[in-house]
Amino acid sequence: MTIHELQSASHTWLNIPQPSQEDVSALRKRFPYIHPLNLEDVLSRLERPKVDADEQYLFVVLQFPVWDQANRISRAAEVNLILGRRFVVSMHDDSLKPLRSFFAQCQQDETVLQAQLGRGAGFIFYSIIDQLVDYCFPILRKVNVNVDRLEESVFTDEPRRIIREIAEVRRDIIALRRIIRHQIPVVEELESSDHPLLHEDMEEYYGDIVDHLYNAWNILEENHEVIASLSETADRLVTHRTNEVVRILTVISVVLLPMTLVTGIWGMNIRLPFSQNPSAFFLISVIMIGIALAMFWFFRRRHWL
Repeated sequence: MTIHELQSASHTWLNIPQPSQEDVSALRKRFPYIHPLNLEDVLSRLERPKVDADEQYLFVVLQFPVWDQANRISRAAEVNLILGRRFVVSMHDDSLKPLRSFFAQCQQDETVLQAQLGRGAGFIFYSIIDQLVDYCFPILRKVNVNVDRLEESVFTDEPRRIIREIAEVRRDIIALRRIIRHQIPVVEELESSDHPLLHEDMEEYYGDIVDHLYNAWNILEENHEVIASLSETADRLVTHRTNEVVRILTVISVVLLPMTLVTGIWGMNIRLPFSQNPSAFFLISVIMIGIALAMFWFFRRRHWL
């Protein structure tokens, strides 16, 4: 059992990191009116963000980004929230730092606890979501830093490394867009809901969270456009450099072709000009060098080199 409980005068916050079957069974006994399907969703890691409304409670599933250092990508960490008349239950995998920090702060500071939970279960429910949404912005700032760094180095660093870094940042942005996009309609539903547990005076608070989510979405959209342009630029630079290499190799091949022809002709076992001349090697070498210089001059004149 890993149920941690905070109480004010008449409201309770139950925080359950890494919920187990025993935790779910304890919740079922304590709140028998919570639908069994909602409690089953708590143990699932495949739930999409949603709001399930009942007369006596709200069940909300949200997802927020957590940085996966090993794979260098943001992963979605799920949070399940149950809002009742005098209680809030938060269930998560314990990977979200703001939720851990917020609960610890309320646990250690009675003033903070009364300022939050003392205003009702609905307010602590809002505060949890607000803390988690605000935590997205430090992650987005790191993305901005990565994009800015790539903008500065795309023309100077080794192309293959830049392409790899662009691909990693682009993959992270796509993952963040997928996470943020799914939260917006859930919070908008909370903002416009007329459920009795969501008081009318909380509408502006949820509206503020919606604004923050749209702000995060706009930041990601801008970064997505920039990284797409950087990817295209890097691809063109690699293509241009490849074409330069191919052009140089082609010129070298074309220059060597007549020289190979000359050496092939004078290598035949027949009588040829200069074949009996003691300076034949020197004369043929001069002819080949002259042909090579003439071809280089022609290529330069045509601006192929």
